[in-house]
Amino acid sequence: MDKGNRGLDPRVGLLNALLFLHAEPVDLDQAMAWMEIASRQEFQTLLHQLDDALRPLGLCLDYVEGKVALATLADLHERLALLVDRARTEPEPLSHGAWETLAVIAYKQPITRLEVEAYRQAGSERTLATLQDRNLIEEVGRKETPGRPILYGTTPYFLRQFGLVGLNDLPPLKDETNA
Repeated sequence: MDKGNRGLDPRVGLLNALLFLHAEPVDLDQAMAWMEIASRQEFQTLLHQLDDALRPLGLCLDYVEGKVALATLADLHERLALLVDRARTEPEPLSHGAWETLAVIAYKQPITRLEVEAYRQAGSERTLATLQDRNLIEEVGRKETPGRPILYGTTPYFLRQFGLVGLNDLPPLKDETNA
């Protein structure tokens, strides 16, 4: 039998993919049946090879009540928890498009999505959702036109984040006719 790359049985990759596809632990007998392996000892050998291959990558196999699943190494749990907590408290920086959208809303509010898109010449639906998720903008009403589109404006959190007392503290826009 060809042992493939690094001396591993080529079925190790299949076993890895099988476990990766399942969020829940997989029954060992079911996995053996799916892989058409009759020998428990042969299957255990594949599991050991996979576990050994995964460990340098920060992963391992986790056995629970006759089932197996991919898992992170126990000694990484504390470090991962810190990283996840930091990721929750330090959001990704805003994209260029998000900054543009935020500026348009700050200076032209209340404003609809279509009006924002007319200024930007780009779609803004996802960007508006991101800015709402970050509590920088909010729905402030509906425009009294057909379809009653949502009007957006900045939030008090926006003002605090930028050290503004009110919207009058925004720097003046440069007159584009004199630029």
